[in-house]
Amino acid sequence: MSKRPVQRKNARNKGLTYKAAGVDIAAADSFVASVAQKARATFSPLVFEHALGYSGLMRPALDGVREPLIAATCDGVGTKLLLARAAARYEGLGQDLVAMSVNDLLPVGARPLLFLDYIAAGKLDAKAMATVIDGVVRSCREVGCTLLGGETAEMPGLYAKGDFDLAGFAVGIADRTRLPRPETIQAGDRVLALASTGIHANGLSLARRALLGRGKMKLGARPRGLGKTRVDELLTPTALYVRPVLDLMQKTTVKAAAHITGGGLLTRTEKLVRGDLRLVIEPQSYRRPPIFDLIAAAGAVSATEMARTFNMGLGFVVVLDAEAATSVVASGIDPWIMVGAVVPGRHGVDLGYARS
Repeated sequence: MSKRPVQRKNARNKGLTYKAAGVDIAAADSFVASVAQKARATFSPLVFEHALGYSGLMRPALDGVREPLIAATCDGVGTKLLLARAAARYEGLGQDLVAMSVNDLLPVGARPLLFLDYIAAGKLDAKAMATVIDGVVRSCREVGCTLLGGETAEMPGLYAKGDFDLAGFAVGIADRTRLPRPETIQAGDRVLALASTGIHANGLSLARRALLGRGKMKLGARPRGLGKTRVDELLTPTALYVRPVLDLMQKTTVKAAAHITGGGLLTRTEKLVRGDLRLVIEPQSYRRPPIFDLIAAAGAVSATEMARTFNMGLGFVVVLDAEAATSVVASGIDPWIMVGAVVPGRHGVDLGYARS
């Protein structure tokens, strides 16, 4: 005859709950509900709402698209999170998260349709993450993109106290008949660019090691020539390039385009040209943010290593034929800058101070 287990009142034998294990479902549900409320501000008539809500539903935006292709990207904010956490400054991370993904849709001419976010933490800091979501919502509205869904996960044991991670996913619509064609690039074509807002969300591991490690600099200090504190400069959010790039692509034929992210200005632009063509960017044609010189000096980082890691002041680059490029600049379509040209020669890129 089996015996019923003895019921003890000792607290050590009290039944475990998910909350006691470190995951507070009620708090997470409350946070998710607040996010859903904010996300509605990004909804367009294309959103199809369904009672179950497990997946977000949208009608594809196909107006004017002859041969639609789905474009999808994902990215994160990287070790910029460590700087934000150290400074307790989270207001720019939402824009970083959106920009790093939607900007990657642009080289194929894709118009952002929807965005998804992923937040993971050991313990959810609802106030800090609400600040991140506010930035996501604001950025989605700016680029005409719907925040359709996401995931919030508490994972104690996987993340240390205070740690969290962010990831973003963007889906857009491209037209196969209007895809940029790098194979049409020829000597004499011109290079236009959009300036970066600074370091964006790439190369922060090197920047942190140079400035805070080898350089032993304080984040809150304001070095001469920088114009702001180091932490303000490093946490300046990534530029959103959707509107100027898509406007340009509506007005003229873009032969190739690059979002200058991981791999830096040298690597990203090198992929634009093929064969016996060389892309030349004139360093005096644009203003390079002083943060890059500060990093190079503090870490004794070579010019080539800098150019293979950072955007060096140019966040998005396109190649057009000479007549079209001249017309764009002459028409004053802000904020495109003429920064270089395509010339005959050994395949690669010449930045003046670094080359491939």
